[in-house]
Amino acid sequence: MDHYQLIANRFQQTIESIAMSVDQLADPMARGSEMMTQVLLNDGKIFCCGHGVDAVNAQLFSSLLLQNPQRERPALPAFDLSAGAATGDNSTNDSYARQLRALARNSDLLLVIDSSHGDANCLAALQATREIDMPVVVMSNSGNQAATDAINAGDVNIQIAVDQRMQCVEMHTMVAISMCQLIETSLFGDYDQG
Repeated sequence: MDHYQLIANRFQQTIESIAMSVDQLADPMARGSEMMTQVLLNDGKIFCCGHGVDAVNAQLFSSLLLQNPQRERPALPAFDLSAGAATGDNSTNDSYARQLRALARNSDLLLVIDSSHGDANCLAALQATREIDMPVVVMSNSGNQAATDAINAGDVNIQIAVDQRMQCVEMHTMVAISMCQLIETSLFGDYDQG
């Protein structure tokens, strides 16, 4: 088995996916980061959630807002609902929604990361945002019609147009990191990462 060739092919697929997605993703990413920046400027908080592998990206996003290891700056209020949902009983599929109802206000924002075709826990969180009247940014895939149907006209849906779920997760990781950088630049100015 030629491991090098497998690795090279995988990297090439990822590079091609990223290059082909820039035009499609630039506008929703800019709008989503602008919404988040306004929420933070108005003393709001950003709540993040995702299920399974998407929970890792939710944790990554909230961790980067709380503390960027490459830049000294104040912590930004971001909360990973996925961490609070690890109670063991997810049978009701409302662990994120319960946290939102208890903690969130309409001045806050919810970031949902869902690379599946509509995780029930994420969809319940989206429904809870309607009750609270808070804005939403969703990172989904083009096959996730359930998430698209659950958001309002003013919300932002960053849809990844790839066939395989793991490619979507890779793209969500790139989007999460890029959006954190956009938010930081808007709040604190540009800086040399050299």
